[in-house]
Amino acid sequence: MQTSRDRILTTHVGSLPRPPQLRELLVKKDKGEAYDKDALARLTREAVFDIVRRQAETGIDIVNDGEMSKPGYSTYVADRLSGFAGHEPAKPRLDTGPHPNFTAAITRMTGENVARRAVCVGPIAVKDREPLEQDLANLRDALARVKAVEGFMTAASPGLVPVFQSNRHYPSHEAYVEEIAAAMQPEYEAIVAAGFVLQLDCPDLAMARHTSFQDLSEADFLKRAAFHVETLNHALRNVPADRCRIHICWGNYEGPHDHDIDFAKIAPILVRAKPQALLVEAANPRHAHEWTVWQQVNLPDDKILIPGVLDTSTNYVEHPELVAERICRFADLVGRERVIAGSDCGFGTFAGYGKLDPDISFKKLRAMVEGAAIASGRLWKKAA
Repeated sequence: MQTSRDRILTTHVGSLPRPPQLRELLVKKDKGEAYDKDALARLTREAVFDIVRRQAETGIDIVNDGEMSKPGYSTYVADRLSGFAGHEPAKPRLDTGPHPNFTAAITRMTGENVARRAVCVGPIAVKDREPLEQDLANLRDALARVKAVEGFMTAASPGLVPVFQSNRHYPSHEAYVEEIAAAMQPEYEAIVAAGFVLQLDCPDLAMARHTSFQDLSEADFLKRAAFHVETLNHALRNVPADRCRIHICWGNYEGPHDHDIDFAKIAPILVRAKPQALLVEAANPRHAHEWTVWQQVNLPDDKILIPGVLDTSTNYVEHPELVAERICRFADLVGRERVIAGSDCGFGTFAGYGKLDPDISFKKLRAMVEGAAIASGRLWKKAA
């Protein structure tokens, strides 16, 4: 994994806005409707080439495929693994559930999230490796056309899957997660073997407290989060720590977020995860203050931080000076070489859903690049 040796590098969490035609086909496929498979493959490859080029032109250092092939960062696994069927609606979130007027208004802006939340009804195993092979080939070929520091690819963590795909087959939550880990392990290893940095998406360690796992007590939730990290580490046993990174968040949506669990409570669990790089929300109004957690929680010497310096739930374009300020704050805490600038979450979490304008999203990314340059000038000048 490349680190900020002589300047602050930039990256993002993963999903980026998909082109309209591709988005429509992804939604059709996800809903089980008839779609043109060849057209989907062609549009996906074209979209990957375009999104990688646009990231490089914007100045992003560590780029990915924008999750162009996936209807959702978490729900895609139901197409690649056996044992899933049907759809089960999500529980109302603890923060937005009491505000139906707000929920209706925001839905008019974002569109209805129609992502299929399949249910585990049978044994889990790898069913189809072709989508992963296509993803790897598309990103490899796209990167060959641009100048980028490094490429990364996202994958659902074992603990994330139960947040969106509930269990009706395995005798316990623990057994379910362990089987998911065994089935996802080949995907993790294939991404790294292809030469990319692997990103594990783990909102189960934060967001799930007020969504899918809201019925647990806080103590039981933290116990479950610790189990998820242990299981993830086992699934990564053949992956070097410096070839993977882990992302946590409290949900990439505009809302009160007044039921979000404090970062201070989950940070000690997060630092026990094997991945070298930790991607954590640090820009939005609910969590921007939690940079201070790193004054109390020791960041292990072998880890680096990728704090969110862009809020991905608003079309405000952060000023580069604000971005630089946020970067320098973390660099002062853990050292400039241990900080990479990132975003709070993705810019296109689910196909066909979201309020961020695609062009404004890239304005935000450009602001991050400019802010990282400002911060680099300050941090390396200070050291000199």
